[in-house]
Amino acid sequence: MAQTAAKPTKKTTITGLGIIVMGVNLVIGILFYIFVAGSDANFTAEGKPIPGNYLALIHEGGFIVPILLALFLTVMVFFFERLMTISKAKGNGSIESFLQKIKFHLSNQDMTAALKECDRQKGSVANVVNAGLHKYAEMKAEKEATTEQKVLNISKEIEEATALEMPALEKHLPILATIASIGTLIALLGTVLGMIRAFAALAAEGTPDPSALSAGISEALINTAIGIGTSALAIIFYNIFTGMIDKLTYGIDEIGFTITQTFAASEK
Repeated sequence: MAQTAAKPTKKTTITGLGIIVMGVNLVIGILFYIFVAGSDANFTAEGKPIPGNYLALIHEGGFIVPILLALFLTVMVFFFERLMTISKAKGNGSIESFLQKIKFHLSNQDMTAALKECDRQKGSVANVVNAGLHKYAEMKAEKEATTEQKVLNISKEIEEATALEMPALEKHLPILATIASIGTLIALLGTVLGMIRAFAALAAEGTPDPSALSAGISEALINTAIGIGTSALAIIFYNIFTGMIDKLTYGIDEIGFTITQTFAASEK
């Protein structure tokens, strides 16, 4: 049986662009924390948060908040970046419809029509199919190699084309996976610091300071909310994109198998 296109191994590296984006977002998070959330307009003359002012509540989260904001912004940046990249890789129109058309043209041995479909579809899947079809035509003209060798050459061509196209789709996904893991941990750190502050107020001699107690609890809850929300979004987006990439890969596997089997059948 002919081999199908191998599914590329997912990389676990974070690119230089990813580091730059996270650094820029950290600066934005710090500026937002100091100048927007920390604006005097969000606090009373005594320096207490104005009731119902959410920006003041965010500022009460402490120095962990800018880090969590940077993680949140990074998640959103790479959500839109990956969405555009993967959507472009799918090409024009439905992948399923494109694959059905390619199968139809192959069954009729109409290579010209199949190649025109690739030109119309564009995208990563069409590029892989285009490479396989050109190798198909090349092997048809080959007289010296055996059928088994020809089928193997077509399969290898599809695998090589896949190896060139698919890794670009998985780029930056490790950033989402990392944020999904560390977002909750950083939030937990902020929560612990806030609770330490709250218990310190309770342990003070005499009557506990209600303001210090509430500030500690606010710090704990704000960090928890932002961190858990960020991690949840990162997990959701990561799963969405890996599902979309898997769908493209399975489509390539399917059409790769069809191309090699059609060639083998035509050589009998």
